[in-house]
Amino acid sequence: MQEENIRKMTEMADTVIKDLPTLNILLCYLLHRVDRPVETDQLYEIAMETEMISYFSYQDSIKYLTENGLIDIGFNREGKECFFIKPKGQACAEQLKSYAPKSCRDKAVLVALKYFARLKYEQEIKIEYIPSEQGCYINVRCIDSKYDLMDMKLFAPDLEQAKLVGRKIMLNPAGFYGKIIDFVLSNEEVTYDLTDN
Repeated sequence: MQEENIRKMTEMADTVIKDLPTLNILLCYLLHRVDRPVETDQLYEIAMETEMISYFSYQDSIKYLTENGLIDIGFNREGKECFFIKPKGQACAEQLKSYAPKSCRDKAVLVALKYFARLKYEQEIKIEYIPSEQGCYINVRCIDSKYDLMDMKLFAPDLEQAKLVGRKIMLNPAGFYGKIIDFVLSNEEVTYDLTDN
């Protein structure tokens, strides 16, 4: 009995999608939810980041989806090769989504949203690590289209700690910048107690 329970738990923990029709639905659903052309390299990276899709299954699914008119390959404004979802793929995503487990759909969409947020952050925030004799500086630049909104250095005792700080900043760069601006705007002069004077 206990061995049967362990076997069932192991099967449940195995989140790799092995069923090609389910993967086809999941990829259509992902492209539908992202609602924009996705560069071919980006879709592959997102699929691999989910840790639910094997390389070979991904290749088989992309081949099926393109050959059967669910997705198309074209170029975006920058001239990069992209996947576009076609009306047949939209219908697949909307009508058959329940055949792909909700946990898989949620995970794939979350990975994609985080992936695109990270790309956006990397354009708006530049982090450079500058070694020094006593540790490492983290140079953080918040960039607008024409101007540096912020350029500051933080000190860390070593490169490992500096990279930890950099990763934390990149989790939510807008929040980091916002907190600094909020602090500056709410900062007040120190008051002194002169009652015993």
